[in-house]
Amino acid sequence: MTATEKAPAQHGLVAQMLRFVAVGGVSALVDFGVYHLILLTDAPTWLARAISFICGTTTAYFLNKRFTFGDSAGGRGRLAGFVALYAATFGVAVGVNALALYLLPEMSSKESIAWVISQGTATVINFIMLRTVVFRSR
Repeated sequence: MTATEKAPAQHGLVAQMLRFVAVGGVSALVDFGVYHLILLTDAPTWLARAISFICGTTTAYFLNKRFTFGDSAGGRGRLAGFVALYAATFGVAVGVNALALYLLPEMSSKESIAWVISQGTATVINFIMLRTVVFRSR
């Protein structure tokens, strides 16, 4: 394969990654906002993170399906794959958040830093799995 044959595929990947980052930013704002709103009610951090993850994930699914991976038709198989992926990353996000809260020293922004660490970990896993498994070209 020549360099010119690889260029369109690489260009498509870069564009897709940029759309994924934009969608991720919107979804992260939803997740982060819900997390902090729930924390204001004195709910346990694990519960706030669990609910916020579900809200952010729902936003991400519909936006990624439409804008990032160009899959307006979808189907049950893709939805099932998405649910399975996010069930796994749900555990990762909540677990990493709890671990970060345990390891970080006491400070005013501890919950926010833990959220950023857990969100970053889940985001990397999600992009790779969404691209290669859930929304792969058939």
